Amino acid sequence: MDVYEEIFDMNKTLRFMAVPTLALGALALSTAPAMAHDGPHSYQSTLGQINGSSASGTITVDVNGNEAHAVLKVSGLAETFMDAPYPHVQHIHGGAQGTCPDPSVDANGDGVISTTEGAPSYGGIVTTLSTSGDTSPAAGLDLKVAGQGGSYTVDRTFELNAETKAALEAGTAVVVVHGLDPATLTKAGAEAKSDLVPELPLAATSPALCGTLAEGMAMPVGGADTGVAATSAAPDAGALALGGGLALVALAGGAYVIRRRSVGSAA
Repeated sequence: MDVYEEIFDMNKTLRFMAVPTLALGALALSTAPAMAHDGPHSYQSTLGQINGSSASGTITVDVNGNEAHAVLKVSGLAETFMDAPYPHVQHIHGGAQGTCPDPSVDANGDGVISTTEGAPSYGGIVTTLSTSGDTSPAAGLDLKVAGQGGSYTVDRTFELNAETKAALEAGTAVVVVHGLDPATLTKAGAEAKSDLVPELPLAATSPALCGTLAEGMAMPVGGADTGVAATSAAPDAGALALGGGLALVALAGGAYVIRRRSVGSAA
């Protein structure tokens, strides 16, 4: 075999060896997106005003596996109710269109988009963004763990349930902050009763801020303070605190009554 034949055979060998190498490289590239999907994710939203609210807010939800770290910052909400800090409940909603409602959903024409009227847009509660304790939908109306006053921050780390995770991944997770100043509503809206708790005014449970959570740049693992750890304890089944010495008490069958606490009683 002369030198030219040796070179020809060597080139064939090199080309043959290159085939599996290239194939492995292509396989690695094809699996890269799937592996990236298992890593941390971050979702954000700038909350928009609803029902004439003058408030503003932002939220970031960082997800790593089944753990979520949410930071909600709001300002400009209604500040007081019955001479006490206004209790604002807020949630991640899901399972619907993944949008915030517009005025066209005001079916009864009272000038207020109620929680029920907005539900086809943003869906039911999948996570309660409580200030402490339970983050499940069961804590959705627990005013003791609601945000208090016109400006506050909720900083929570909690276990992500399947419904919330699915809504985030589908792009249908919507954050809603509830609680309006009745003085800013129409006469009909200010006089109407809540669609969720008829003993309360409509303003108390209607949306004030809303925003769809969109995926953005993920936070590095361990790169931020994880905030207050959630507990597994269920919310107190007694009274739900309400300003001005009133309490919203849950009764059997889902009914609610309002009673005035005696002086010196616990909140």
